[in-house]
Amino acid sequence: MDIAVLGMPFDSGVSYRPGARFGPAHVRASSKLLRPHHPALKVDPFAAQQVVDAGDVAINPFDLDDAIGTVERASDELRGGGARLLSIGGDHTIALPLLRSVHRTHGPVAVLHFDAHLDTWDTYFGAPYTHGTPFRRASEEGLLDPERCLHVGIRGPLYGAEDLVDDARLGFHVIGSDDYQVDGLATVVERMRARLGDGPVYVSVDIDVLDPAHAPGTGTPEAGGLTSRELLHTLRGLVGTDIVGADIVEVAPAYDHAEITGIAAAHVAYELLSVLAAK
Repeated sequence: MDIAVLGMPFDSGVSYRPGARFGPAHVRASSKLLRPHHPALKVDPFAAQQVVDAGDVAINPFDLDDAIGTVERASDELRGGGARLLSIGGDHTIALPLLRSVHRTHGPVAVLHFDAHLDTWDTYFGAPYTHGTPFRRASEEGLLDPERCLHVGIRGPLYGAEDLVDDARLGFHVIGSDDYQVDGLATVVERMRARLGDGPVYVSVDIDVLDPAHAPGTGTPEAGGLTSRELLHTLRGLVGTDIVGADIVEVAPAYDHAEITGIAAAHVAYELLSVLAAK
């Protein structure tokens, strides 16, 4: 097994709309029209590597600490034989235990984080483990390479100017959503590759990096986001990087008209699998 696709039906860390626990099933259902050949990358992602759907992890919806431990153990087990993990969430809280697991194998990694939001806040309502805090905890725990981490797609209002100061201190650079309009997609990809450099990379895609027109079914939508074409093309720019794991999170099907968000998330998964095959 080269890659395991693993569902994480968990949303006890959300701060606004619930429902991402139903994301894994929805993304699978929305993947029905995916075909075996990727014409842009000229690869057959399911022929070039063994990809296994490992089902869903049974995660405790009542105990956040127990849930985080369960995700970490499940990742350790599936990765034990050398497989890379593509996790389908679930809310963004799952990124922290997944990074803890990856760190045991690869040491500090670069996080390439696609999101409308920084997710480096200290707490929500005094709680240190939520979908808005995973990368602060990961940085504090020494799981990240502070010279190579990057947010892409950030936009919208913040709690204060100090949010960006704290974020930089934790090791992140920012490519904002507006940079796609001002600088162009090719420049964004060039900046992304330069920041990531060499070494292991963990890719985390919050589907709300997309504009609500392209991903209405998510917990914390923000206007002014990426198009699905921009996101898929940016991911395609990762060919050749050392991707050691990835997640796609925050798909909430209760708010998803006509499977728009599920289809986008399924194509993100397909793009990541194709990038890994192209390598």
